[in-house]
Amino acid sequence: MAKENLAQLRQRIAQHAARMMAEDGISDFAYAKKKAGRLLGAMDNSILPSNSEIEDEIKLYNVLYLSEEHPGNLLALRKNALFTMQLLERFNPYLTGAVLDGTAGLGSETHIHLFADSMKELEMFLLNQDIPFDINEKSYRVINDGKRDKKGDHRKNVPVFTLETDTGLIKLSVFESDDIRIATKRAADGSNAERANIEDVNALIQSSD
Repeated sequence: MAKENLAQLRQRIAQHAARMMAEDGISDFAYAKKKAGRLLGAMDNSILPSNSEIEDEIKLYNVLYLSEEHPGNLLALRKNALFTMQLLERFNPYLTGAVLDGTAGLGSETHIHLFADSMKELEMFLLNQDIPFDINEKSYRVINDGKRDKKGDHRKNVPVFTLETDTGLIKLSVFESDDIRIATKRAADGSNAERANIEDVNALIQSSD
């Protein structure tokens, strides 16, 4: 395939993945790009776009196709995140991800990091509040060594509590208290992920109203 055609296919895959992430609530870049690649007939992973290319297309998609829905949807997600953070204030919550940086689409997951001495304490709190949840695990990149998606010592596995709400799923990643000093990495480009505490999220909402 000619170099120009490969570039066009790569862009089409990025655009298709961005649409799925913006409209279908998919948060996994790897899943979105591989699914888009299969749908467009790209079987070679070397053709697939980078996460940052897809993120750029998500921002463009929100502007072009979701200009009316996006601000209200983002505000609703942030307000629900704030409510959840206030409920879980004792666990030192921080908002991160697409809801914080503004790229969240319709039905996007909300990602909140908690820093607690005990995962069981959070579990008991949710049970006592009659809040249903599922538990799984997520691997986070915590050191940027220039090698994308490196396995091993540069990753940290943490429990994740998933809550189902009216605005979509909320993912609560539970880190140890001392981990607040460690920066996790953005899936899009490997840079340090931004985090916002309750006061920051409240200020963000006030500036949007």
